[in-house]
Amino acid sequence: MDLTIHSSFLPQTDPEAALAFYRDTLGFEVRNDVGYEGLRWITVGPVGQPGTSIVLHPPAADPGVTEEERRMIAEMMAKGTFAGINFATRDLDSVFDRLQAGDAEVVQEPTDQPYGVRDCAFRDPFGNLIRIEEAR
Repeated sequence: MDLTIHSSFLPQTDPEAALAFYRDTLGFEVRNDVGYEGLRWITVGPVGQPGTSIVLHPPAADPGVTEEERRMIAEMMAKGTFAGINFATRDLDSVFDRLQAGDAEVVQEPTDQPYGVRDCAFRDPFGNLIRIEEAR
């Protein structure tokens, strides 16, 4: 099979905060910004990697989600246990410093893990866990 990861989805509850974090702090480019019935889906991705995107979507916008499920999603987002994504970089310390200076919530400073990677972790403004691994 010839498969690639085209896009991942992360929830966001404030499109302007999403842009400030993913575009301004992480440096991703905005590839699409679509509004529908007062909601916005924003597609961002790393510069120079047009085949890989993240869709920042309104949580529970699917009409099949019940009110009870919407409440559960909101609770999990508030706790930071609903969604996450892993990135890689060649210069973990510089990325960490940039995110820390951008007021991202630090979950873990750069650490050598016992399973062989060096990484750090942050939360975006919506509670999504972002782990960043140093590419070796």
